[in-house]
Amino acid sequence: MKLNGNEIRPGNVIQHQDTLWVAVKVNAVKPGKGPAYAQVELKNLLDGRKLNERFRASETVERVRLEQKDHTFLYEEGEQLVFMDTESYEQINIEKEMVGERTAFLQDGMAVVVESHEGRPIGVSLPEQVTLEITETEPTVKGQTASSSYKPAVLENGLRIMVPPHITPNTRVIVNTETLDYVKRAD
Repeated sequence: MKLNGNEIRPGNVIQHQDTLWVAVKVNAVKPGKGPAYAQVELKNLLDGRKLNERFRASETVERVRLEQKDHTFLYEEGEQLVFMDTESYEQINIEKEMVGERTAFLQDGMAVVVESHEGRPIGVSLPEQVTLEITETEPTVKGQTASSSYKPAVLENGLRIMVPPHITPNTRVIVNTETLDYVKRAD
């Protein structure tokens, strides 16, 4: 399957320079002059070497089809994350690096999809949205609610996001795991 350069996401496996690479970090860059591009940190699946590559939106790369199986996140063990296959109950370890900064969204018992290539686990797909509690926010300034301004808040997992002014500590909110954006207040 062909992907445009700006559609590459962390965890995507692509065919590049005649080998398999997994995108570890992706940073969208919009320079003042010239077209936008994605700065992608790639890790070679065969030998572990790393490569920083720029992909313009007009470039295409081949995304590799992976086997996908449902797993449950169990716990964190050092630099490893432990998952259990929901069918066979086998446990597998995956490096935190494969999940990247989204590791903070993993919760005990969370259902995820583990992607593997030729039997080797190489990526984890998290749910698109998770519900978390706000632990800390700045107080609302009088009159601030009249405009569509946002204020910083800290989630229970330590991540900082921007939320509407009416959100207070101990409020549960839904957060997008891809963009790290506030979606809505949880019921």
